[in-house]
Parts: sequence; structure tokens; C-alpha cells
Amino acid sequence: MSLDLLWQWSATELSEAYRSGSTDPVQAAQACLQRMDAVNPGLNAVILRRDEQVLHEARESAQRWRLGQPLSVLDGIPITVKDSLFMAGYPTTWGCLGLAGQTNVRDELAVARARAGGALVLGKTNVSEFALEGYTDNPVFGPTGNPWAPALTPGGSSGGAVSAVASGMGPLAIGQDGGGSIRRPACHAGVVGLKPSLSAWPREHTLPSLLLDFEVIGPIGRTVSDVQMMFRALRGPADVDRSSMAAAWAAQRCGEQAGKPMKVLYVERLGAAPLDPEVAASVRQAVTQLQRLGHNVQEAELPLDLAFFNQAWPQIGQIGLAHLFERHPELQAQASDKFKVLAEMGRAVPAQRLWEILEQVRALRQQSARLFSEWDLVVMPSAAALPWPATQPYPSHIDGQEVGPRGHAIYTGWVNAAGLPALALPTGFSASGCPIGMQIVAGYGGDEQLLQLGLAYEQAAPWAQHWPNL
Repeated sequence: MSLDLLWQWSATELSEAYRSGSTDPVQAAQACLQRMDAVNPGLNAVILRRDEQVLHEARESAQRWRLGQPLSVLDGIPITVKDSLFMAGYPTTWGCLGLAGQTNVRDELAVARARAGGALVLGKTNVSEFALEGYTDNPVFGPTGNPWAPALTPGGSSGGAVSAVASGMGPLAIGQDGGGSIRRPACHAGVVGLKPSLSAWPREHTLPSLLLDFEVIGPIGRTVSDVQMMFRALRGPADVDRSSMAAAWAAQRCGEQAGKPMKVLYVERLGAAPLDPEVAASVRQAVTQLQRLGHNVQEAELPLDLAFFNQAWPQIGQIGLAHLFERHPELQAQASDKFKVLAEMGRAVPAQRLWEILEQVRALRQQSARLFSEWDLVVMPSAAALPWPATQPYPSHIDGQEVGPRGHAIYTGWVNAAGLPALALPTGFSASGCPIGMQIVAGYGGDEQLLQLGLAYEQAAPWAQHWPNL
């Protein structure tokens, strides 16, 4: 591939080129920063840049590669970090006026691992306010556009992350997923996103959680091999996050199962909830490709009762906001009015309701274990809708039916509540040119199973050669 198009190179290609000496991290960083100059003004994906620091770090990385002493496979790889994750020396605004300008003193644990491994953090990417909504807009930085249709949203809350990767500002991003915030944006932007098993990437030095322990962080890239590369580089248990030890045990128990035919449950619809016909057709075609790869795919309803979570999901966020504003009244003072209203609703939820939610979470995780004792994987759409206008929080209608705030997001939240890994993969494009994607869900610890299947699917149905016309 031409050095003139170095911003299009994958992370794995860059790492191989550094090793051979055909290019170096300085050239890669310069290419990504120049690409950012060209396209970010029209997308508003990256809201904080580190140009001078990145070039200094790239020169240090280039010297390490020349000496044959890279710090990790991520050494010299340009990445971005979502603006809901702490990065020492820089603000984490969370899309909130109350946090704008406040500098952090610590890195989130995975960010610290990436920086210690020599990754070049180009900057931070835009989020929705409090990272609570399925689009990307906030009162600090404004809306982020979808590279394939800049007037439309890339989804959220990791919209800035997927927009940056899809447009070539950097091959990899660290995102966050509390109810689908990696997988749905990856679907809308035509990139790959992994929501890891709970604590596969351990967490320390974080913003307050608004969604219990549902929020995990994970990699976003243009290819499965890049996502796998970052996932492996930053995974591993840490004493500060005891559940990460369970994740490591589960991963060892699951193994990779590379090349083995798997029993796959295809779930097209959840009850009577509407699904865009173009999404349904694209995902069904992708499922046919999985069958061609030798997997046993059967279509049926999801054998889990999600009615409780469909009803309780809004309350979880409301309770989380009420707790946040109780501890940090300065954030409430500068929050958008809709979040003040949600927090007030959270204060009205009785304490026994939260206890009931926790009991239902435990029950769902037990039911999910039984589900994945029968099936290896579950496939379903990533999102029920195609992208909608960038400043609109959610689509009001899907396939002619009126829907509420979670209508487009019905497929993803249960995976977070269950603590399971899920991989979002592109499946094609709509008639209007917007990407469509599916998610593949595995049992707890089955992250490598997902990535191995993703690699095979990617080889059979490649997409990384497609670029938005910006």
C-alpha cells in the first residue's frame, strides 16, 4: 500500500511495516494528523488533539523499533480514547459543562496499559452527555457526524470513536459500552467493535458508573485483526478489579475453538419490536455466509425473558443519575434539563426496586449460562434502525412504527446486563449508502471465539477496502 495513503493502513500492517523498516511511527502519526486536519472539521469526532506530544512520542517509538525493542505490539500505533475515560494530563468532559476544563491526574487502567505499551494517543473522541444516549451530541462540543453521511449520527455514545476510525483519523480507538455504545455505533459507521466480557479489560480510575457494572471498555477498529490485536494487548486480570480474575479464568476455560463448526442461534426479532427491513435483509445475508463457513445456524426466538429489563432499563440510568447528582451537585447545576428530570425520576424510585433489579441481573446471568451451554453463539442485528439526523437523540419511527428512546437499541442492552462478550461486524450498506451491521454474542469468557469467527467472516466478506467519500 502506498505511503501516500498511510492513514488507510491497518494497525497490523503498520506494526509489520515498523518491524521491516519500510515505514515508521513518525510517518504514520503525521499521516493520521493530516487526515484529521482534512476531515475532522466536517465530522467533529475528535474533540481534543495532542499533535505536538504525539509527534514527540512517535519519534521515541521509532527509535525503539530501530533498536528492535518495541514496548508492545501497540508501540507506535495511532489510537484515540473516548472522552468518558480518564487520561492523565487532559480533561475528561463526559460531554458535561460541569467537567469541561478539569484536568485528570490518572489514566484509566486500559489507557495506562496502552500508553505504557507505546500507543500514540492522537486525542479524545466525542460522546453524548453523560454517555447515556444512543447518539453523539452534547452542550460542550456539539454533534458528531457519520462519515458515510455527515448530516446523520454515527450512533452513540462512542460516536466520536467510530467516526474517527471509519474516516481514517486513526486505525484503533478505545470505546465504552454500557448498553450497546460500542456495537451500535460500529454498525452505523461500518467498523468492527468488541464489547468484551465483563472485566476482561479490568477497570480502575473511572467516572462514576450510571449503569451498575454494565459499563465495559473495548477496542474499535476497521478490521477484526486490529481489534484482536488491541484486545489481547490490553486484557488480563488486575488485583484492583477482582471480577477480572473471573474473566481470565473464563477465557482460559473457553479457549479459542478455531476452525471448529459452531452451533449458532440466529435471532432476527425480539417480540413485536420493529426492525428496519434493510437491516433485516442485510443481517440475514450475513448469517447465510456463516452457514457457508460450515457453522450450524438455526433461527429461533431468544430463549430469555427480557420483559423485565425492557421496563427497568430507563430506571437504572435514572437511579444512576440521581446518585451522581447527590454526590456531585455541581454537575446537576450545569446539566441539560432532560437529565435533571431523569434524576428526579430516579429519586422517586423506591429502594426495593433497585434490589429487584439486582436480583434480576443475577437471574439473567444464570439463564445466559444455560443458554450458552446449548448454543455456542447468538447472532442478531446490532441496531434496529439505520442512522438518523445527528442532532436527534433517537429515531421516532422504525419500519413505520412509532418507537421510544430505546427502540433502535433493543438488541444490545441485555448483553451488558448479562456481562457477555459481543462482536459487531459490518454486513453491508443500505440503499442510501449507510452501513449496516450484526452482533455475535458468546458465553462469558468467549471473546476469542468471537474474534476467530470474525476473522473467518471478514476473510469471506471483506469490507475494509470501502471508504467514505469525504
